[in-house]
Amino acid sequence: QVQLVESGGGLVQPGGSLRLSCAASGRIFRLANMSWYRQVPGKQREWVASITSGSSTDYAESVQGRFTISRDNAKNTAYLQMSSLKLEDTAVYYCKATVGRVVYWGQGTEVSVSS
Repeated sequence: QVQLVESGGGLVQPGGSLRLSCAASGRIFRLANMSWYRQVPGKQREWVASITSGSSTDYAESVQGRFTISRDNAKNTAYLQMSSLKLEDTAVYYCKATVGRVVYWGQGTEVSVSS
């Protein structure tokens, strides 16, 4: 069993930065592929970025060059560094861990970009 707890969300002005964290319980974090998704009310959850257990990364086109996903296996934590934030980045951000065929989700952290 893996529990995920996101943190770091908040209110930021356009052009600002935030770093989201996803802390995982359990001993299998290093084996997990980690992803960030986001969801706006009334819309489908949208994939943002992923990092494999081997630290290969991939990004949605909408965040490429602005967001950076990383992980610290010693701390059982994944991160999403968000820079040059835009109004359209406003959403609830969710962390997902995939271990084999098993998927775990966190409860989400809210990011609001507003002037």
